[in-house]
Amino acid sequence: MKVPLAACRGVAVSYGDGEAVVRALVGVELSIAEKDGLALLGRSGSGKTTLLHVLGGLVEPTAGMVEWQGRPLATLDAAARGGLRAHGIAYVFQGGNLLPHFTAFENVAFAARVSADGADPALAPTPLLELVGLATKLDHLPAELSGGEAQRVAIARALAQRPQLLLCDEPTGHLDSDTGERVLDLLQALQREFGFALVVATHDVDVAARLARAVQLHDGRVLATEVVA
Repeated sequence: MKVPLAACRGVAVSYGDGEAVVRALVGVELSIAEKDGLALLGRSGSGKTTLLHVLGGLVEPTAGMVEWQGRPLATLDAAARGGLRAHGIAYVFQGGNLLPHFTAFENVAFAARVSADGADPALAPTPLLELVGLATKLDHLPAELSGGEAQRVAIARALAQRPQLLLCDEPTGHLDSDTGERVLDLLQALQREFGFALVVATHDVDVAARLARAVQLHDGRVLATEVVA
């Protein structure tokens, strides 16, 4: 049986103590294969963002473990964790989360400098921004971009890391329906081209239906997994 790209094994995450404890995740079992397409579907507070952060190694589980290519993340040394964040896993945060005083070009260039070795010219800032349809916006600051344009810069920035796994937190949450559809079209076209696994956290069932699989979350628990397509 092929080892999954990433997996959660009985993962729990809790914050606080005693009566004030908040159980953000409870006993989550989840596997993500290479080139997978997965939606994490649930309302605000259901645990979607925490699960993304756990998968990306940004939050350590209180119990259980997260695996990357069959190895527990907790066993990776600092260099391996840095390499994982540089090349293995990339994020598109809710609202884009761009550096406000950097242009579109500079936002992508920063990620490229941190993450890439420069060997692939197709993953340089200008070609990436051209790929997401922003060839004329290279020198624009985030405040000068529309919501959809800012999200496309965030996608280009993530691609500069050459990820095997792309984690997206409500990538259409602040966009109108037409712009949101275009962002999803772009994400899925890029997934086909670059071959990364795509995990999208969303509260929108229509967005979830665009992915091959959907995991329903409620109060930190996985209620059901559905094959959508």
